[in-house]
Amino acid sequence: MRGPHNIWRLIRTLATLERTGAIGVVLEAFQTPARLRFVARVLGWPFKPLGLKGDPALPPVTRALTALGPAYIKFGQILSTRPDMVGDELALQMKYLQDKLPPFPTAIAKRMIEEELQVPVDQIFTEFSEPVAAASIAQVHKARLAEDGREVAVKVLRPGIEKAFRKDIDAFYLTAQVIELLAPFARRLRPMDVIKHFESVVVGELDFRLEASAAAEFAANTEKDKGFQVPRPVWFLSGRQVMTLGWAEGISLNDNDLIDAAGHDRQVLGARVLQLFLNHALRDGYFHADMHQGNLKVAANGDIIAYDFGIMGRIDEYTRRVYAEILFGFIRKDYRRVAEVHFEAGYVPADRDIDEFARALRAVGEPIFGMDASRISMARLLAYLFEVTERFGMETRTELILLQRTMVVVEGVARGLDPHINIWEVAKPVVEGYITKNVGPRALLRDLGKTALVLARFGPKLPRMVEAALIAQSSPPPAKPKPWALRAVVAVLIGLALLTLGVWLGTLI
Repeated sequence: MRGPHNIWRLIRTLATLERTGAIGVVLEAFQTPARLRFVARVLGWPFKPLGLKGDPALPPVTRALTALGPAYIKFGQILSTRPDMVGDELALQMKYLQDKLPPFPTAIAKRMIEEELQVPVDQIFTEFSEPVAAASIAQVHKARLAEDGREVAVKVLRPGIEKAFRKDIDAFYLTAQVIELLAPFARRLRPMDVIKHFESVVVGELDFRLEASAAAEFAANTEKDKGFQVPRPVWFLSGRQVMTLGWAEGISLNDNDLIDAAGHDRQVLGARVLQLFLNHALRDGYFHADMHQGNLKVAANGDIIAYDFGIMGRIDEYTRRVYAEILFGFIRKDYRRVAEVHFEAGYVPADRDIDEFARALRAVGEPIFGMDASRISMARLLAYLFEVTERFGMETRTELILLQRTMVVVEGVARGLDPHINIWEVAKPVVEGYITKNVGPRALLRDLGKTALVLARFGPKLPRMVEAALIAQSSPPPAKPKPWALRAVVAVLIGLALLTLGVWLGTLI
């Protein structure tokens, strides 16, 4: 229910930040100008008694976010991976949000499992543990199947979580409406479309049937990826509120001390996380879009294990090529080509000056590449690139939000493992490999082959289409001629020629 009543939710958010002492920490972490800090404190102070108290045992920001609800917790989870943005202390505080939230009683979890699967828990499992992890959406129990003795992870949705998320999303919609009303310059960001996009993502995350499907597809895509594991779902023990996966033991990627004690090379792990993500995004067009440390572990053999497939990203083949060319252009410092790609893809209006845009892109790339390796940041590049494209009229592309956000999160994970990682050097071989295979003559041949296959599906219809076009052309002329019929004949002939050429080329690929 969207409407002005959500103003109360926004007021309570500000009041909770003030009451828990989080507002000062947040403003300091983001290095907010003194004038804005003063305004925020003045606006928040009168409403302080209306704020939620939260758990006094928690640090201020974690205390505020856990009190405010799941959507805010999800926001905190993302920020916890970016110490370079919010500072080491605040990032450390918010790591609590990843998998150490208060669990709900095991008895409730068992009841929900029985309601979902229509079978008593004792008949399904010979062992069923207390919660081993609790996050904003669900909690996980370790269990053993009665059928074959396998160890599994049973994920159970938090009770009432759907209603709670709806409330938060409704408040976000109001915020977007206020932004569009009071800040017309921000309309190009399409805040309402952005919220709609994230709402669709959250709805999918709250249905474990969709997550099980995502886990199965992701596992199939990455089956041959060296050093990477994806637990597979147990379908007959999964439903809307319950999902059962194969158990995979490992050390969380947010615990560097344990990783070091186990003898794993954190530099290797950091590079692998980044390269795996780029491979999944560019090669498959299907990637894990919630890759914070709480969803990644390292197995005893050094493999990286991915969990939690509620938020997955998908990008089409053309967009993958565009993004790869943009990244490759920056890596090679070919700013003219980066500018051309933006124009070719329609990201920047055609009436803008391409040379001026290329100069602006050089101003983005050169300072970053002149930095020390430990300071080179893909996130910083995206932030600067966003500023430049804004000046040139590029609109926010909601279908790419997950890709951009995940790139930032993955970089944070990689840098958490190896603070001195050179992001561009690690990314270069993956991007170059993709470019070699998917941009150029080989890609053109494959595209023609695919076009031929599509045209072949219309083969049985071609004689009738040609006959209909010829009959229409030979009919008594109406008041105005019908040039479309002749164009249809020409199109069919061209299609036949392309079909023949494509089939021939397809034999060469």
